[in-house]
Amino acid sequence: MATKQMQDAPTPARPKSTNGVINGSKAGTGDTRIVVIIYGLGQEKIVSVFADVLGKPYRLAQSFQSVGSQDHGTVIGIAANDARLDIEMRNKMLMVAINAHCVNLGMPPDVDLSAASDYEFLYTEQPFFRRDLSRFIAFTLGQISHHEALITKPRTYFISTTFPDVRTALSNLDILSVGSDAVEIRVDLLKEPLPDGTFSSVPSLSYVGEQVMLLRQRTELPIIFTTRCTRENGRFPMDNPDLYYQYLYRAIQWGCEYIDVEIWLPEDIRRRLYEQRGNSRIISAFHDFSGTFKWPSPQAQSIFQESKKYGDIVKMITIINSMSENYELEYFRSQIKANNPDGPPLSAVNMGQLGQLSRALNTVFSPITHPLLPIVAAPGQLSAAEINGALSTMGQLPKKNFYAIGSFRSTPQATFFEKCFNELGLPHNFASVDRGVKGSVETFCLQPNFGGAYINPPLTASQHSIPPLSLSDAARTIGAIDTIVVRGEGNNATFVGDNATWKGIRATLTRDFAPSAYKDRAAIILSSNGEDAASVIFALRSLNIGKIYTVGFKAQGPLASGVEPFTSIESVQRVDQPFAIISALPPDKSHLVQPLLRHFSNGKSLNGNGLGANGGKGKVFVDLANGPRKGDPLAVAEQSGWTAYGVADTSAFTTVETLRLLVGQNVPYSFVRLASGRGLY
Repeated sequence: MATKQMQDAPTPARPKSTNGVINGSKAGTGDTRIVVIIYGLGQEKIVSVFADVLGKPYRLAQSFQSVGSQDHGTVIGIAANDARLDIEMRNKMLMVAINAHCVNLGMPPDVDLSAASDYEFLYTEQPFFRRDLSRFIAFTLGQISHHEALITKPRTYFISTTFPDVRTALSNLDILSVGSDAVEIRVDLLKEPLPDGTFSSVPSLSYVGEQVMLLRQRTELPIIFTTRCTRENGRFPMDNPDLYYQYLYRAIQWGCEYIDVEIWLPEDIRRRLYEQRGNSRIISAFHDFSGTFKWPSPQAQSIFQESKKYGDIVKMITIINSMSENYELEYFRSQIKANNPDGPPLSAVNMGQLGQLSRALNTVFSPITHPLLPIVAAPGQLSAAEINGALSTMGQLPKKNFYAIGSFRSTPQATFFEKCFNELGLPHNFASVDRGVKGSVETFCLQPNFGGAYINPPLTASQHSIPPLSLSDAARTIGAIDTIVVRGEGNNATFVGDNATWKGIRATLTRDFAPSAYKDRAAIILSSNGEDAASVIFALRSLNIGKIYTVGFKAQGPLASGVEPFTSIESVQRVDQPFAIISALPPDKSHLVQPLLRHFSNGKSLNGNGLGANGGKGKVFVDLANGPRKGDPLAVAEQSGWTAYGVADTSAFTTVETLRLLVGQNVPYSFVRLASGRGLY
């Protein structure tokens, strides 16, 4: 097994600010150190891809010593053979070192480089998944934070992949992860085949790293990295705690969003992992299978206090002997919440059939299973549909009526929402209805059991007459309401007018680029009117875009600052290369963007494996037109070197955001695309 004991391992600097790319409306800067990419033999092109994703120039260097403060804003590439010579002597406050290893060169990577680097990115040359690299670098540098968004959700779930080889799960992962907010890789359940036909007692870091890579390439969900020990219903041996440190620290280096750390481990190991966690979050885990653990006991309080010392989430799981112990757990949960208002959040369930009630009542990272999984990860686990069914039976999830109001009859969206409701086991009804005369939206909102609505075309925020309706900051600034969310029940219910479209646009823009790529860069928006462009401007502003130029409209109101209309061909020619062009033109006019795409062509070319042949300059084009059109702007954009997205991409991401707003549950983008007839893989 290729491992190396890591003494005094480097500590990834915890960014002072994480961005709001998921949770808020403004991107932060994250880790501002110089990014140094260590590349393998013949793999220098990966440096240009990192630079492209980050929106920065790059250069190749021969040593860490040759990197100085003058390199801020530039991605540096150092060959692995050169990096070995002085990586240990680098200025860790000045630079962040990422060992980018192509698994096609063989596994494992150089163990000394792996141990000495801050992070490690494993990738395949064919096929190459750029979105995996984008997610990795944006997360490890603190430009995105899944956790900040998840802790605000009313309920969160994660599904555990209990396969001995994650390849077995990949074909069904889109369906398996419906309703999940994260996916767990059970490292202790992995079975690494050996040449003699047997399996390794402990899968090597090499095998585990490749498994994590394959999983991340196929899901946008955060990954929970777990090495469950033999005493707690797992298979990881307990005789060498340092082995846990090696694996769990490497998971931080691999950019896993959550690290499951069992509290039986020595405090020094738990402390070091907590201090070195970078942008990852620690789940401090306790499991008891003795049947003697009691929630009202001082032991339970003591375990929570010990767990919270080095945990961002505390997880407590136990076996019970009577139904009443579920109620004891709920009292314990209420005590913890009252006495620890600032967290960390508690995820606590009772195992076995007797404990299934607690699984329905737990709201923080409830572990769930799925009928397609080979085994359940723990006794009594339920699927998301079973939990929602139980909540409905208990009156905790009352049946509601949800609506798609407007131009939906010719689209499959209503059918898709119904499929999602069925897959999630939600008791609600979903109907697609015409807008009708003015005031008809208000009529639906005032009906008994109204649960929420998605509206297209959106309501004008300043002219609605829905009482009592408050507006989100996005809806107020954009001036459009496309989603109505219900908060509370009965006479205490209130309505919130929100906008999901801008989130769908922003998610598209950051699919293959880190948020920092847009900072202070120019963008061009084409639209027949300001209303159709408002959500685009808001999305770009959330990414700290620089100057915005417009064609076909003039921005008004709070979005007008920093927006300048093109008035002539000469004004277009005076503009520096824009980073993004977004067309909100109707289908019959969408071809009008094509001259701009050609004019600002950068000649970027790609290898057949998707790695940039000359690095490119990373330009983004988004076409929001929906319907038959003249010409093919997407084809023109791709031929001209742009990374191009169509309305199918933005609509899928918007659907994800709409479902989160309406029912508080997650349906992955990949499942939306799969259900719409276009799989991603």
